[in-house]
Amino acid sequence: MRKFILLLVVFASSVASAQLLNVGSIEKVNLPAGTVAAMSKLSHDGSFVIINDAAGLSKVNISTPLGDIVVRLYDETPSHRDNFLKLVKEGFYDGTLFHRVIKDFMIQGGDPESKDAPKGKALGTGDAGYTLPAEFNPSLLHKRGALCAARQGDQVNPERRSSGCQFYIVWGKTYSSGQLGQLEKQLQMQALQGEFNALVGERREQIMQMRRNRDQAGLLALQEELEALAHAAVAQKGLGRMSDEAKRVYSELGGTPFLDGQYTVFGEVEKGLDVVGKIQEVSTDANDRPLKDLKMTMTMVE
Repeated sequence: MRKFILLLVVFASSVASAQLLNVGSIEKVNLPAGTVAAMSKLSHDGSFVIINDAAGLSKVNISTPLGDIVVRLYDETPSHRDNFLKLVKEGFYDGTLFHRVIKDFMIQGGDPESKDAPKGKALGTGDAGYTLPAEFNPSLLHKRGALCAARQGDQVNPERRSSGCQFYIVWGKTYSSGQLGQLEKQLQMQALQGEFNALVGERREQIMQMRRNRDQAGLLALQEELEALAHAAVAQKGLGRMSDEAKRVYSELGGTPFLDGQYTVFGEVEKGLDVVGKIQEVSTDANDRPLKDLKMTMTMVE
């Protein structure tokens, strides 16, 4: 069993700030319309439960210098869907850039500060002035062409609330059965670590008092207790497990499975996936910004 070396260091440091969706760092370390919203309700855990689903009614065309991309927004994620449609109708995205592009991973846009941004300016911190509650759904995968919400990191955003405006479209890669098996193990360990960290946060004062009292025996006993609770929570919630359908999708179509359950997926490319492929291959600078600006305009598809 892997031990969690956290009780002595968990509060040693903290992150003061974080940029929106530094998804590139995850890959580089090899870790793994309004009507429906009115007919939905908010559950106790903050997720939306759809009462009357009218799937497939909301589509947006994203025009770029390399071609058009048509995305369909999911009714399973009404908060994200309605917010995206609102911004499109307001012209919020017109003139913004795909400001962050990583080959074989994703293309990211929606930063309002990218409008008319000078060459070489680092982008990615602009926002709409608000965030959205996460709308995770295990059936909505980070498959190739998935439309997803960017967000700040867990250190400053433990609820994993989404940016009000920044988004990304997945490209990713295909996985062999062996790679998926190994990834599933990593995801389970990641889930276990997340549950353990949450439990540690709940016992923060108790841990700090034990440290002040130099109660090493008590700390070790508490660590074993929290490990057991974390294992039980992961098993009960089924965290870190990949469904047969997910394995099929990631082996045949491809994507970024290690982001499932971490970022909200709220739509998918219905037409123009080849354009996404072209964009993810463009040359970029050290900050992953394309050397040649890729401006976008968005319109509703009737």
